Formats: sequence, C-alpha cells, structure tokens
Amino acid sequence: MNQQKSFNPMEMWKDIYNQSESYWSNILDENMKEEYFSEWMGKVLEINLLTKKMLNETAESYLTQMNLPTRNDLSNIASLVVNVDSKVDDLEELIEEKSVNQVNQAELKREMTRVKNDIKNLDSKLNEILTLLNEQKNAVNAKEPAAKQ
Repeated sequence: MNQQKSFNPMEMWKDIYNQSESYWSNILDENMKEEYFSEWMGKVLEINLLTKKMLNETAESYLTQMNLPTRNDLSNIASLVVNVDSKVDDLEELIEEKSVNQVNQAELKREMTRVKNDIKNLDSKLNEILTLLNEQKNAVNAKEPAAKQ
C-alpha cells in the first residue's frame, strides 16, 4: 500500500507565503531597530502633515471663493444655535416663573383681602363684646351701691 502525496497547489502557496512572510518579517524587524528608520518615519510624518495642511488650506480657500461655508463656519453656527437655544430655554423658564408669580400674587391679594375682612369682622365682634362687657360692668356697679345701702 503505497501512499502517494497528491499535489495540492494551496498547500504549496501557503508554504511559500509562510516562508516569505518569515523572511521579510525578520528583515523589517532588523531595519526598524535602526535609527535611520525612525528618522525616515519622522520625515514621512512631516510630509503627511504638510500635505494635510496644504489640502485643508486649499479646500478652505476654494470654499471661500465659491461662497460656501467651511467646517469652521458650520461649527460656529452650531455653537451659536446652541447658545440661542439655551437662551430661549432660560426665557421660557423666566416667563413661566413670572406667570406663576403673577398667579401667586393674585391669589395672595385675594387671601389678603379675605384676611382683612376677617380682621374687620373680628374687630367689630370684639367691639360688640367690649360694649356688652361695659354695659354689664355698669349694671353690676349700679346694683352694688344699692345693695350696700
């Protein structure tokens, strides 16, 4: 029973990939440890940043010439809308407080009027009681001299 290995192109491709990946990984690891690689990466980053800055300035200049809003313009408008919205909320709260205060003031005035009327009624009743007590006192005083005689 002779077992033959069959030809599998995927296995062959996988082996080639693994060998080349291992080889290039070692080379890149060695190169990345060197100082010149860091310098080179720094220069690449600088070029990328300068390119991005140039593109941003170009886009902003184009949008300005075309009379279109830039990202900064839109963010400024958004912050202004948020500020206006908060001010409107504050005004609504103030109006609600004033309307509640006006309702409370009207209710307070009615209550004060009731209290004044009650005090007037109590005052008149106290005057009646004092008058009755004075009359009773006078009547008692009038009877005492007659009883002493």
